[in-house]
Amino acid sequence: MEGPRSPSENELPTVLDFLNKKLRNEASWSIAAEYPTAFSSNNLHNMRIIADEGHVLSHAVLKPLIIKSPHVIFKVGAIGSVVTDDEHRGQGLSTQVINDCLKSAAEQSCDIAILWTDLFDFYRRMGFELAGSEISFVIEENFDVPAANLRFSTDSKVSPDAIHRLYSTHSVNSVRTIEETRKFLSIPQTKVYTAWESNGQLAAYAIEGKGIDLGGYIHEWGGSVSKLMALFSFIRAHKNQPYTIICPRHAQNLIQQLQQKPVTMNQGFLGMIRFVNFDQLAAKIKRAFRAEGVSDIVLEKHPQHFVFGIGQDLFTINNATDMVRLLFGPVDYRALGMFKEETIQKLEKVLPLNLWIWGWDSI
Repeated sequence: MEGPRSPSENELPTVLDFLNKKLRNEASWSIAAEYPTAFSSNNLHNMRIIADEGHVLSHAVLKPLIIKSPHVIFKVGAIGSVVTDDEHRGQGLSTQVINDCLKSAAEQSCDIAILWTDLFDFYRRMGFELAGSEISFVIEENFDVPAANLRFSTDSKVSPDAIHRLYSTHSVNSVRTIEETRKFLSIPQTKVYTAWESNGQLAAYAIEGKGIDLGGYIHEWGGSVSKLMALFSFIRAHKNQPYTIICPRHAQNLIQQLQQKPVTMNQGFLGMIRFVNFDQLAAKIKRAFRAEGVSDIVLEKHPQHFVFGIGQDLFTINNATDMVRLLFGPVDYRALGMFKEETIQKLEKVLPLNLWIWGWDSI
């Protein structure tokens, strides 16, 4: 048995065959088609396997992302496709490949790592915690929104340049190339809904589905709120059945508009998050506070605890998982009863941090 290690290029077909059998057994496409930027020869150095005599026994993949937000530019290590052969479970192999992904994330200067799972207890033992915010809206019924001379389409053959232009207007997004957008548009089971101006310019878009994942979920969208609402109205009428829109917490204008429609709103977590390089992240957060005129933010890591607060209004935080939720939410600082009102008003200038991973970037 050898590893964890990166596979060679010659081993990539064997790795993909293992993943297809374990994770995509009923799909007619390869998992590489769903995650074209993660399972490519360019990302071999971020894939981890444990193998024995040419057979893959366990796997995980790391996908580093640069996330831009108004206050902080994050480097995030997204981890996914964690699976171990049935006959070799219970030997700690998944833990080994994940830890090696975390080591690689640290070597590549990631601030945090994130993954998506329902095995909460397993990943909590590795330092991950449910954190961040995700708001979803189930569009229960049809609703009317003035189309404002828009033309709607379900044709998936859309210019990646046009999609990328609107995507780039988001206040929080990952750094992508137009070529990456082109690859994402080719993911199996992807439905593309678009709204067009009378002059032929793309006004709004919405992406539903991603391979076997996110069916019935709009996980990527772009455009002004008014154009998006018109597009969402069209989608509900076109599908003639409920569907779900996923939103970041900071999309307040869109959230307010959706709340006025016949919807069911649910609040959840972005994913399971853990620190990779706390000191690096803390330095970025302190710079963000200074830019907001708050120079006495305290965010320190000690051997057994963290110290957090402003000026002399400080608290000791004993667990990294608690610190993750204080920084990324969801948290109501007033409900905690930890800080003075003056401190809370200063903290809320930056915290909780606006972090969002769009659906195409999930792994």
